[in-house]
Amino acid sequence: MLIKTEAIVLHAFKYGETRLIADLFTRQAGRLSFIVTLPKTTKGRLKKQYFQPMTLLEVQCDVRPRVQLQKMRDARLLTAYASIPFSPEKLALSLFTAEFLYHALRSEQQNERLFAYVCDAMQWLDMAEGGYANFHLTFLMHLSSFLGFYPNLEATDSRPEAGNGAAEDSGELFDLREGRFCRMAPMHHDFLEPGEARLIRVLMRMDFPTMHLFRFTRNDRNRIVEVLLHYYRLHIPQFPELKSVGVLRELWQ
Repeated sequence: MLIKTEAIVLHAFKYGETRLIADLFTRQAGRLSFIVTLPKTTKGRLKKQYFQPMTLLEVQCDVRPRVQLQKMRDARLLTAYASIPFSPEKLALSLFTAEFLYHALRSEQQNERLFAYVCDAMQWLDMAEGGYANFHLTFLMHLSSFLGFYPNLEATDSRPEAGNGAAEDSGELFDLREGRFCRMAPMHHDFLEPGEARLIRVLMRMDFPTMHLFRFTRNDRNRIVEVLLHYYRLHIPQFPELKSVGVLRELWQ
C-alpha cells in the first residue's frame, strides 16, 4: 500500500556503497524499517542528511505486510532544525532521545498521540533558548504514559508536594515494578526509598514550559536518569544499556 506519512528518524546505518538501512517511527504506520537507495548525484530525492537521528520527515513509501524492509520512494524535510545541530547540549539530548526511542519503540504500532508527543517535544527543544537542562527527564517521565506504565496514584494519597523537590519526604516508597507509591516495602528490591520516591512526584509535575523552575544538580540528574532507565528496563523486555548516557553525565556541571 502506497502511503504518505510524517516520520521521525530513529536510527540509520550504511548498507553497501549506496544504500542505508533506516528505522523510522511514522505517524500512520508506527515503527518501520526501510532500505533506502541513495542517488549518486545531489539532484536525487533521497539525501543522506535526511537520515540523521530525530530528523522530522515526510516520506512516501510502499508498505507491505510481513516485509521486513520497506521501500521508500520519496522523502523531504518536514521541519528543519534551527538550533539542535549547532548546540552541543541540544545535540547530546537529541542523540540520547533517538537511541532511547530506537529501543523503547521497538515494536510500536500506529499511535498518533505518541507520534505527536515526540514531534512536539523535539520542536520545543529546537526552539528553546534556555532552561532545557531537564528536557530528557521530563521527556522520559511523560513518555511512559503512552507506553502504559505511567506511575499510578490511585493506591495512595495523590496530593502533590509543594516546591521544586526540597519539601519533606512523605514517607512513601515507590515500587518500580508496579509503578505505584506504597507505604510498605515490597517483596523485592526494585523500589525507591522515600527520598528518591519523592522525586517521581516532582517529575510528574514537570512539563516542558515549566521544567526550568525545578532545580537539580548534575548528580541529581544523573541519578534520575539512572532510575528512569531502570524503570523502563523493568517494563520493556531486553531494553539495553544506552551508549549515549555517558555524554549526558558530563553536561551542566
